[in-house]
Amino acid sequence: MFAKSFRVKSNTVIKGSDRRKLKADITAAFPTLSADELSELIPNKEELNVVKIYAHKGDAVTLYVLHKNPLFFEVEKRLYPTVYLLWRYPDLLPTFRTWSPVLQKLIGGADLMLPGVVVPPGGLPDVKKGACCAVTVVNNRAPVAVGTAAVSSEEMYSLGMKGRGVSVLHTYMDHLWAFGDKSSPPSVPDEDCEEEMNEEECEFPEETEEKEEEMVEKSSEDQWCPSDPASDPACETMDALLLQCFLHALKSKVKKSELPLLTSTFLRNHMFSCCPSGKQIDLKKSSYKKLSKFLQTMQQQYSLVRVKELSKGVESIVEVDWKNPEKGATMHPAEVRSIITEYVKKNELVAENNKNYVTINPTLCDCLLEKSEYQEVESLKWDDLFTRTLGRMQECYQVVYPGQAPVIKKGHIEPIDISVASRGSNKKVTTSAYVPQMAILILLNFRCTKDLICRYCVFDN
Repeated sequence: MFAKSFRVKSNTVIKGSDRRKLKADITAAFPTLSADELSELIPNKEELNVVKIYAHKGDAVTLYVLHKNPLFFEVEKRLYPTVYLLWRYPDLLPTFRTWSPVLQKLIGGADLMLPGVVVPPGGLPDVKKGACCAVTVVNNRAPVAVGTAAVSSEEMYSLGMKGRGVSVLHTYMDHLWAFGDKSSPPSVPDEDCEEEMNEEECEFPEETEEKEEEMVEKSSEDQWCPSDPASDPACETMDALLLQCFLHALKSKVKKSELPLLTSTFLRNHMFSCCPSGKQIDLKKSSYKKLSKFLQTMQQQYSLVRVKELSKGVESIVEVDWKNPEKGATMHPAEVRSIITEYVKKNELVAENNKNYVTINPTLCDCLLEKSEYQEVESLKWDDLFTRTLGRMQECYQVVYPGQAPVIKKGHIEPIDISVASRGSNKKVTTSAYVPQMAILILLNFRCTKDLICRYCVFDN
């Protein structure tokens, strides 16, 4: 329901009478919540907002927002909890467990299919058709999706665990999640797992949204990939995707305070969330096969991270080279404009009523708008879009010495004021204010290629 951006119709503070009614509705929908827990969720003296939105398919949805995080959403007079609420109360709903790679499909708008459900030793939760339920990933009880049971648990068994299991309404990383503070799922130990499992060692079925016959586990022959990725385009593509997500995760997701960081957690919480829409990380389709081998390459070949084995089979990232040149590149403003234009067209963000404006989706909102503009600015002019993008990037310049490699330095070049004046003997001389020696070198080496010194530093975000 929230796989694509939605439109906000109104955002108001809830009234006292409506607050009492909401409490009653929550109690009826989720009777396991205690009175104290209900008071924490709907405090009497704190501001609670009611946000009415239209989903991309036109569905009217009401959000209940506390401390800028949506806690509940209401569709057709039925309340559902968001992942933000379920991270506080992970046992609020009956839960189905799946593999981390399946999460990318759910974020893209797919439902959870039964071949992708991991049946725990105690069996599936007892649910009726249409019951509200949550989805978690292996090794973490923090829910990552909310939906309704497509069939009862009895029917799931009778169907041989084939077909649709959960009709997904909302997921971690979707646009409803992006409406909040965009925090990541907490690590809640899975009591059904005696020890942590590495994601790359798990076998899981390939899942699709449409056809049941496509939801079969691929054979080892289908998953085989030659050691030389250049000899197989599929391997080469997956290797490139892994590197892209790895660099993106290091640059924008991982914080120094998180180190040491379990490699399985890094893959699940950071790399998967950096995977572009419509794509899916699958280590078995890469030339590395396992996460440990991929990280070993990143350590030995690029010196980007240092990985240490804490115990047998359990590895952690203990150090990150934050200044490694592999994590960034320089770009000319024209390249940036081209990338932004391509992104806008690919995501169909050009305003229908006025082609001079671009609709702001959650990604652009997060990158370009101030917090005070979040609820007010719905679109920007093209020039404003480009100006804001370049303004958020690190300005730098390039110095070229004869016979040497160019040197790129961060910062802004101060303008050089040069003027021509006549002296007593009618001679023309060149005068200028004092300029640093470096600036003079730039002027001499670039001369008429003025545009070449206007370079900007950009990193994959």
